[in-house]
Amino acid sequence: MGRDALPLAAGAGLAVAAAGAVLAFADLSTPLRAPCTVVFLVLAPALAVAGWLRGLEPLGRAVASTVAALALNLLVAQAMLATHLWSIRGGIAAVAAVSVLLFLLRSALTLLGRRGGRTTGRRAP
Repeated sequence: MGRDALPLAAGAGLAVAAAGAVLAFADLSTPLRAPCTVVFLVLAPALAVAGWLRGLEPLGRAVASTVAALALNLLVAQAMLATHLWSIRGGIAAVAAVSVLLFLLRSALTLLGRRGGRTTGRRAP
């Protein structure tokens, strides 16, 4: 039963995170906007960082990626405040952009590693 619930929980978390991003960008006034946006701000970078931590055990990976997500959010907020560019939409867009870049970089490195690691099957004389 536990293994069956994990994909369902992951899908629900992604749906809530996507709803949070949409509600924040659309500037809709609803009580669900703040909690869903917080789920997005934690879940998006945590999933992007979790791809880099494949060698860890599942619990350690979850804790480390969550802490990294919070640190990433703080760094984005600090940088935006220091440059006087802070806005709610801008912060969410910046966190989303960094998360996508981390995910794409990990995916590209994985593809390059697989392609470069192949051999032709011949032995050197």
